Amino acid sequence: MTVIIGLEIHCQLNTATKLFCGCSTDYRDDGPNTHVCPVCLGLPGSLPVTNRQAVIYALKVAKALHCEVPEVSEFARKNYFYPDLAKAYQITQYDKPLALGGYVDIEGEDGREKRVELTRIHMEEDPGRLVHMGSGDRGRYTLVDYNRSGIPLIEIVTEPQLSSPKEARRFLNKLRATLEYLGIYDSEREGSLRVDANISIKGYERVEVKNITSYKGVEKALTFEITRQKGMIRRNAQIVRETRHYQEARGVTTSARSKELEHDYRYFPEPDLALMRVSSWVDEIALPELPDARRDRFMKQYGVSLNHARTLTGDLGLAEFFEEIVGDSPEIAAPWTADILLGELNYRDMPVSKVPVQEYRELLDEAGSGRITDTSAVEILRLILNQVMEGSDPEKPGAIISRLGLAKESGESFREIVATVLADNDAAVSDHRAGKNGAINFLVGQVMKATRGKADPKEIREIIDDLLKE
Repeated sequence: MTVIIGLEIHCQLNTATKLFCGCSTDYRDDGPNTHVCPVCLGLPGSLPVTNRQAVIYALKVAKALHCEVPEVSEFARKNYFYPDLAKAYQITQYDKPLALGGYVDIEGEDGREKRVELTRIHMEEDPGRLVHMGSGDRGRYTLVDYNRSGIPLIEIVTEPQLSSPKEARRFLNKLRATLEYLGIYDSEREGSLRVDANISIKGYERVEVKNITSYKGVEKALTFEITRQKGMIRRNAQIVRETRHYQEARGVTTSARSKELEHDYRYFPEPDLALMRVSSWVDEIALPELPDARRDRFMKQYGVSLNHARTLTGDLGLAEFFEEIVGDSPEIAAPWTADILLGELNYRDMPVSKVPVQEYRELLDEAGSGRITDTSAVEILRLILNQVMEGSDPEKPGAIISRLGLAKESGESFREIVATVLADNDAAVSDHRAGKNGAINFLVGQVMKATRGKADPKEIREIIDDLLKE
């Protein structure tokens, strides 16, 4: 069964004021309904004025994603009623969007580069926010906060060219990285990037899943929805065109309503806003070094492998951190940062900005000098990261090595330990003699455990071979 996925990504632009009024967008630490005015509340007689900076940010994204900017674009009214939409219509763009076409290159399912084409990028205002209070059927009610109403958004619409949840997540990671490099949105802000996904099995009806708020959530929602649709096909049940919501706590999608069609929204041009003629602005917009260009530079300048370069440049903070610590040993810094450090950070849900640069650089020097083994270096890294998370001053790697006695020792000094491990693991020794490759790794691991990682695994392998020949 062929899976077809298209995404609609809503990105909040990080401007100081809202899209059509002067209200501040920095509202998250203030009380509800404190950053509002007649315009973003849709009061009679109020008139919108377009935020120039928001348009420049949107054009910046369009240029970075290789879009065409038409000579004329236009705002329209999208009419529908919902409690978080005070004026009962949303100012958006319809048949004359800001940008058309474009593409994002990602790693496809087969490991080769895949080009995902874009349909359009258009601008619109964010609605307010519903805050659901209480639980169950007792005392449940909903509050409306209009602080978010009028925040400038761009909506990036892809062609239905993604074929799996994994590809969708790769696309979103690449897009997020590009937006971060452009400096037009704040990834730390709640709700700054939201995704609607359209999923279908080829030959069957399309289903939309609305307002997914995390990258992992997108992959999980798509996986569940694909499984649900395939199950219905196998049971000969009818798949209906509908809008569904992703319930993140339960990991399921639930039916919300039948899918609206374009004519249901009764689009018409916004009479209070003039046509925009901004295509000439694009030439004046300077782009920073973007993820693909930085990836290629890392490979050329530092000799980094393609996979490591992709990882290191896939997050702006990680890329900048790497360039700060790389020094003269990229062959050590790249795999350590892309593989080991990033894994430890993900495990702790810890941003790279919290990693102490001086201590990490010293740790790489110790590992590169051969004074400690990789096993000991990982142990030291974990200690340092845990100290940072606990709010303590990180200990210097050299001090940790001395305090815990982690300096690497000659393999010959552990010959008796190796002999003991061989004597205690007859089955693994027999497997090794029989040519089973995994047995030697097990034996080396037991020795490393007994020596607390102070031995060189290569030397231990040689001693094991020597002892087994005797």
